[in-house]
Amino acid sequence: MDRRKSIKSIILGGVAGGLALNGCKPGTDSDAVAPEEAAVDEKYFGRTPEEKEQIAKLNAEQFFNEHQMETLGVLCALILPANEKYGSATDVGVPDFIEFMAKDIPAYQTELKGGLMWLDHKSNKDYSVEFKKATPEQQKVILDGIAFPDEKEPTYEQNFFSLVRNLTVTGYYTSKEGIEDLGYKGNTPNVWDGVPQDVLDKHGKSYPKEWMPKFVDQSKRNVMAEWDDDMNLIT
Repeated sequence: MDRRKSIKSIILGGVAGGLALNGCKPGTDSDAVAPEEAAVDEKYFGRTPEEKEQIAKLNAEQFFNEHQMETLGVLCALILPANEKYGSATDVGVPDFIEFMAKDIPAYQTELKGGLMWLDHKSNKDYSVEFKKATPEQQKVILDGIAFPDEKEPTYEQNFFSLVRNLTVTGYYTSKEGIEDLGYKGNTPNVWDGVPQDVLDKHGKSYPKEWMPKFVDQSKRNVMAEWDDDMNLIT
């Protein structure tokens, strides 16, 4: 199983638990939206005015410099590479997501910048080249040395890699492409078709005959419910 499939199986196995990162939290916003704010509201739907103000403030700042962003791009693509259908984590903008998270959660900042500095130091020491300019094989050798942290006493660089890996996976699998890659559709409103017949039989139960033509049509199991413009059920 390749790296991408391994991560995907972990995500699907734990999707009910959510992703363990805290950032700007969603809220409700019932204020009328001016036309010139429509594009912003579409992108940040459900945010309160205070949250939108905070997002704008963070977006106006720059935490990583150009070299660090390029290094982060290489790192994210190594953690979650492209496949035959979807781009890498870097292709979908995960480095920008990590840039935002570093500004939103200042506790990440020292570890992230220090870790990127360590990558260059390690690469220069072993291969006489910056991490982003090393060969993919050399980069993977460096990362293999920090990808499996000691459970009791993880090193600084191991903690750094764990943080970037968690941010990369979170950023990717909350993007449009990542959600499509997972095949996650969320809750879908099916036509109610009653308890399956085999379950009824198992418990010795049955619906009253007069119910069947009115309320229960098991031939429509898994049919997606549809409504007209007046919210009348069509199917």
